[in-house]
Amino acid sequence: MATAVYPGSFDPVTLGHEDIIKRSSRIMDKVIVGVLRNQSKSPLFSVEERVGMLTQVVEGLPNVEVRAFDGLLVDFVRQCRADVIIRGLRAITDFEYELQLSQTNRVIAPDVDTIFLTTNLKYSYLSSSIVKEIAMYHGDISAFLRPEIAQKIREKYFLCPRDMALPFNKNISQTPDSFPDDGFIYVRIAEY
Repeated sequence: MATAVYPGSFDPVTLGHEDIIKRSSRIMDKVIVGVLRNQSKSPLFSVEERVGMLTQVVEGLPNVEVRAFDGLLVDFVRQCRADVIIRGLRAITDFEYELQLSQTNRVIAPDVDTIFLTTNLKYSYLSSSIVKEIAMYHGDISAFLRPEIAQKIREKYFLCPRDMALPFNKNISQTPDSFPDDGFIYVRIAEY
């Protein structure tokens, strides 16, 4: 039985990640999506939130499960009794970095192989960082994520649907002319 680990921070999980997960599930007997708990980064979502979002994404894929991990990837791969690491490649710059990582992993764990999957062209530019930056500046992120995940990001950046907006508060400043008319009220918390 061939088992693969698809690791990443998934902060947040994008349609590009989802594409790699689905394609991996068709070529492997079992896929474990490994959500990295990275102490050196400040993620938008906690590891528990990211695991929860990914669990929703893989619902309906019976050979895929989601687990959090920290430490060396090859140790996690061995713990999962996997023999393959799946990595997605968007561009040649990804390849240089990923090749270096896979060769290092091969030295540490000669029994673990890495399979590179090129992304679907419609997601070749997409990254979690880009999505977060667009959201931070109140841009439309609906083309990059599932609707429920896009909503979670909006909530993180103090955005809410117009029909859920709270009554005006003197500590909140609203500038409706400066934000897109996309069904959301954008609020900025004013300093005291």
